Amino acid sequence: MDLRFTPAQEEFRQQVRQWLAQHPPPECPPELPLAEEVERLRAWQRELHRGGWVGVHWPRAYGGRGASLAEHYILQEELARARSPELIGRIGVNLVGPTLIAHGTEEQKRRYLPPILSAEEIWCQLFSEPGAGSDLASLRCRAEPRGDGFLVNGEKVWTSYAQFARWGILLARTGSGPKKTDGISFLVVDMQSSGITVRPLKQLTGSEEFNQVHFENVWVPRTHLVGAEGAGWRIAQTTLSHERGTSPRQLVIHRILLREMLESVRTPVWGERSLRLRQDPLVRQELAQAWIEVELFRLWNWRVLTRLQRGESLGAEASAVKLFWSEMSQRMHDTAMHLLGPEAALLHDARACVGGRWNRSYLYYRAATIFAGTSEIQRNILAQRVLGLPRGSD
Repeated sequence: MDLRFTPAQEEFRQQVRQWLAQHPPPECPPELPLAEEVERLRAWQRELHRGGWVGVHWPRAYGGRGASLAEHYILQEELARARSPELIGRIGVNLVGPTLIAHGTEEQKRRYLPPILSAEEIWCQLFSEPGAGSDLASLRCRAEPRGDGFLVNGEKVWTSYAQFARWGILLARTGSGPKKTDGISFLVVDMQSSGITVRPLKQLTGSEEFNQVHFENVWVPRTHLVGAEGAGWRIAQTTLSHERGTSPRQLVIHRILLREMLESVRTPVWGERSLRLRQDPLVRQELAQAWIEVELFRLWNWRVLTRLQRGESLGAEASAVKLFWSEMSQRMHDTAMHLLGPEAALLHDARACVGGRWNRSYLYYRAATIFAGTSEIQRNILAQRVLGLPRGSD
């Protein structure tokens, strides 16, 4: 594992830092209405795109820089360090783009990829269903082949920003076979099509970017099929591997949280309470554990990045990375709530510590062991594909 960036990569880092210093990221306070937040984030992505900082790892032919994975990693680190909000078009940039580049036709790439980078068109991911989240292969949404297209019926859930999306990537059954993964196809859906109903879902944080999406006789042209009919499960693995792979943003977010927690104890931020926490052996052990786990996560990210740069397959390692950081995150936030004490109950309150940021982050990351594949699913993948353990009976 190479623990050093090259001089050229470090120069790239300085270029990113200088640009961000001249173009500070926008703030999106929790009281901002979701529609206004989306427009603010869309404007920010347009600005990033004008600077050449969106999809840098995409090929130049499709609007990227053809940058290396290391440079893409550095960019995500610096954006997180500058407290830049996540891209409003992150589903398109991080998941849809790489999937279409790998499996789409040239016509599909030319049509769909350019508007992704500028946030002109936002995408959503239509994979999970009410009865098929962790066990995605059990999905029941159907896309019935009809002449030169498909008629889609069913529902999806936990669909981020579906109410603002122009397009969606959909997994649906177009056939059947001896295995649950047979007969699943990968489709591009126009979210403005007749027959689509989007219902926002309010989360613990009070936000409503998640949605339930219903399809009733929705027409999808055959030209919107990605890859071969019935090959959707294989294509979706490309999408999921990008969702679960290296996590530089998560690494930096948790390094910032760790630094804030250490500062709250080391300095008299909370007066006498800071002193009591500093003298508490349990607090010291929790903070030491958090520091160790963040450092392990950093090394794990570097190992994955090194393998990818060498052209090696990531495989089940993506599941190990996702499993580790999601459970580490929840332990770290438990420690943060311990430090806050009674103030952990304050969220939408002017008296909330650090503007309630820790509290909101704690609520958000309760879902970390669910989204992008539950911890149970990640353990099953590792057990079967790494340890070679037998699959249990269905």
